[in-house]
Amino acid sequence: MTTIIEYFKILTTIPHCSKEADRLMEYLAHFGKERGYEVEIDSAKNILISKGRPELCLQAHYDMVCMGKAPQIETYEEEGWLKAKDSSLGADNGMAIAMMMVLMEEGRELEFLLTSDEEIGLIGANALSFALQSKYMLNLDSEEEAEVYIGCAGGADIVATKPYAAFRDARPAYRVSVSGLPGGHSGVDIDKGIPNALKILAGYLDDKKIGLVSLEGGERRNSIPAKATAVVKSDTVLQGNEIVQVEAIESSEAILYGGDEIIALMKGFRHGVQAMNEAFKIPERSINLAIVSTTGGICRIETSARAMSAGGLAHISDETVQFFESYGYTVKIEDKYPSWKPEVNRFTEIVYESVKAVFGESRMMAIHAGLECGVISQKYPAMQLASIGPTIRYPHSTREKVGIDSVEKSFSALKRVIEAVS
Repeated sequence: MTTIIEYFKILTTIPHCSKEADRLMEYLAHFGKERGYEVEIDSAKNILISKGRPELCLQAHYDMVCMGKAPQIETYEEEGWLKAKDSSLGADNGMAIAMMMVLMEEGRELEFLLTSDEEIGLIGANALSFALQSKYMLNLDSEEEAEVYIGCAGGADIVATKPYAAFRDARPAYRVSVSGLPGGHSGVDIDKGIPNALKILAGYLDDKKIGLVSLEGGERRNSIPAKATAVVKSDTVLQGNEIVQVEAIESSEAILYGGDEIIALMKGFRHGVQAMNEAFKIPERSINLAIVSTTGGICRIETSARAMSAGGLAHISDETVQFFESYGYTVKIEDKYPSWKPEVNRFTEIVYESVKAVFGESRMMAIHAGLECGVISQKYPAMQLASIGPTIRYPHSTREKVGIDSVEKSFSALKRVIEAVS
């Protein structure tokens, strides 16, 4: 029988970046039908694959954050980790799908719920409308082995825009860049001290007498920026350092009137953890300065806010909106999703005992990231939910890697859960 890792490697050959995952959707639907399962696809491109009268639904998303060369993914193994060369790996959440494929090969009577476009605002989960049969749902999108997640952060994307006029400037031009930073997940990695390329660039430019021609930086809203570049004009010769690269260039482009305001805003933005949750030793509230662009003379700033409660999310959202509005920006909140309030129940206890039996230890946790459990628990209030997964490091970056042994152990724990509720 094909192994989990082998199935995962097959998945990496099928492009499935967010909003561009139709080929994988079709592949998974065909895979289920070939093995005697009923398959439904809804208007949001969520997939439900089911057989029999199941008590348990396994849930994962089938899109991925494409970084670097992705969706061209070349995998390799190193010291017990599965990695990708110069791209994100897609173990988030492809490894969960590979586990499901093995279970389908075994003919298990389960519901397999595969949601679309999770990585860009839980779009599929928000539109979910299947008539699920199961009493229990196990989400497979967590990223730390031996831990059982029973709660998660809610989030919102906050976008600010403002037009800037342009005027001619004959001073010498420079390209100022920050690149090659590690990047990382804007939720689970936000407290790990990972540098933000946009903040570094703003810090360098803030005390310089420059005119800003353009600025582009960041990759995804849910990723800590790994690179940023500005074109500026200055009578003073600019010098780089060990982090900031400076190159003299030829440019006749105009500068933005008030461009120094953009730099000051970026420097003053409170990127990172805003408050800690002492009960779970994770961030309570955080915000990621994700993407900045000045295309067409319009500065567009994209951020992602997270909080462990509805009140906390309202607090950080309001604070961020007020900050942008103080600079005269137009602000809107997009892709808002709810937190999942921690709850211990019969199902979480079953999952806890199953995980402990395999790993020798376990603990119930909450995660400072958006799991679809928050949305799904509101749509199916009678259903009991929990979340587990293998150890994945640095998701949403080109450093993403998954522990191979962790995958096998997590799958063993999953099978114990299936047996316990069947």
